[in-house]
Amino acid sequence: MSYQVLARKWRPRTFHELVGQTHVQRALVNALDQGRLHHAYLFTGTRGVGKTTLARILAKCLNCTANGRGDEGITSTPCGQCDSCQAIDEGRFVDLIEVDAASRTKVEDTRELLDNVQYAPTQGRYKVYLIDEVHMLSTSSFNALLKTLEEPPPHVKFLLATTDPQKLPPTVLSRCLQFTLKHMPPERVVEHLTYVLGEEGVAFDESALWLLGKAAEGSMRDAMSLTDQAIAFGQGAVRHADVAAMLGTLDHRHILGLAEALADVDVQRLLAEVAELAEQGPDFAAVLDELSSLLHRLAVAQMVPDAVDNSHGDRDVILQLASRFTAEDIQLYYQIGIQGRGDMVHAPDLRSALEMTLLRMLAFRPQGVPKPPRTPLPLRREPTGKAASEMNAHVPAPATVSSAPAPTPETTTTPDVQSISEEQPTPEAQSEPQAEPQTPPAAKEGAPLQELPPWVVENETPSLEVSAPQQGPEPAAMVEPVPVAESTAAPEPVSSPAPELATDPAPAQEEPASVAPTGRLDNAKWLQCFDALGLGGLTRNLAGNCLVESDDGTLLTLRLDPSQEAMQAEVHQTRIERALKEQGMSRRIAFYVAELSNSLETPRQREERLNQERHAQAVDLLNHDPHVQKLQQAFGAKLIESSVKPADEMR
Repeated sequence: MSYQVLARKWRPRTFHELVGQTHVQRALVNALDQGRLHHAYLFTGTRGVGKTTLARILAKCLNCTANGRGDEGITSTPCGQCDSCQAIDEGRFVDLIEVDAASRTKVEDTRELLDNVQYAPTQGRYKVYLIDEVHMLSTSSFNALLKTLEEPPPHVKFLLATTDPQKLPPTVLSRCLQFTLKHMPPERVVEHLTYVLGEEGVAFDESALWLLGKAAEGSMRDAMSLTDQAIAFGQGAVRHADVAAMLGTLDHRHILGLAEALADVDVQRLLAEVAELAEQGPDFAAVLDELSSLLHRLAVAQMVPDAVDNSHGDRDVILQLASRFTAEDIQLYYQIGIQGRGDMVHAPDLRSALEMTLLRMLAFRPQGVPKPPRTPLPLRREPTGKAASEMNAHVPAPATVSSAPAPTPETTTTPDVQSISEEQPTPEAQSEPQAEPQTPPAAKEGAPLQELPPWVVENETPSLEVSAPQQGPEPAAMVEPVPVAESTAAPEPVSSPAPELATDPAPAQEEPASVAPTGRLDNAKWLQCFDALGLGGLTRNLAGNCLVESDDGTLLTLRLDPSQEAMQAEVHQTRIERALKEQGMSRRIAFYVAELSNSLETPRQREERLNQERHAQAVDLLNHDPHVQKLQQAFGAKLIESSVKPADEMR
């Protein structure tokens, strides 16, 4: 028997075997079970997502003779064994008329097709017309089809499929029940390929399947065809190196190497990675595109870690790498990357354009932003051979790009003070411009540090703001000399609360400690444990607008404000359940939409109340500050209360 390609061999024959497209599968199964059948269905979507397959499964459901039930005898679970099912699978069912609209576009072809509509089916229960690529029909053909499509005979069903529904006339769209099939995500493609190759007994690398899933671009048929090609290319096995060579794709590990060099502010390694890439003759524009996509994933990982996809099979690596960047750096690098992509057409060669874009990222890196602690990655590689030698020829002088940011109040720690004291033992030597660290401005003397809340005022005097990095040396009067005796004689850390005045918020007034309560939850305990759940984003917003309705120890019912009803989603419910379980309170979650009680306070309302109290306290402290009072007396100044903002919003 001749070999059958994987795409045809593993084509689904029932709704149960269908991969993805749950929204279409559910609607069709329910319609078949309830006998609520439309006379014309339109399946739309990109190539290889299951349009024709769905149409054939539906044709079997309409004509299966073994599992048929009810007056009409239709079923949502065709047997696959009766004459009708086997004939449809083998393409010889006379009452399933498949038409390729791309090759029969003329109106004469359509009229010839419709001449036999009035006759009853020969073999099956329904006569099914499957018109593929229906958008290729001419305008005259559509006009000839309209009346029959609107009111066909009871024994006729029309199944239309197209990749371009925009080209269909509105009169056709209005006569059909339309289903839009979705792209297959790489995760679903990899899952299906893993099952197929396991059944076929083919050895494979999971990373190779991720390359195939990405290259398929949402098409399961393309993924199966590429898998066939990869098996032939790899002599019966699917290996990462073989698939990368077959597809000619860029090794994602090189992109991770570039990102790691950016995180370390390592110019030497950055250019070494480019030199190693150049040995493979890649498309440097594609390299920059991949780097921009990686930066986007890093930004998502910082904001919403649960939303990071595993499209490259590197989710854990992305989460580790994201912790080594600041949010400001990622946004800046992304902006420079997409602008550099557009400037490549003006560059003398693409490699120099890529190198200049990467160097520009480091040259414009904010120097006043603290650098996150370094987390080692398992993919760190050192350049060797030709790449290392070529790197040395491209590395600029060390002074061109600073490899570390200037010290800031957030990054100045006690060990740094001790090392400076050992190298420069006298205060006079520390006042030299080359060795002096930046120091934060002195705090105001109007109130003790313990009483100041973490609020700042917009457009206030420079004494309340963290100064920007200065271009030249600072005056000696602004530098606080490091005490030599304390740094050399005392090994324990030196407490320095002043630099944290504008950056580390003080504890909010009346804010109880977030401790996981015991026993059943009521609204007081819900307020107590809410912050400890660690929810974020839309999930926190949804849970924060809820009151505890009831708790029986296994099911926690939350009363939801009706204004937040549209935010309900299964993903938020799962995250809340997982957070409760991590705090030792294993519960299932159910939402009850009803008006909230005025006598009880939601976590969101409590947070707003505390913010208002903190704001009032900050305004009161500023009004009693002697410096502010002097400005008011001398210039008739007024404090704009709306300009008082939390310190974390001013960063």
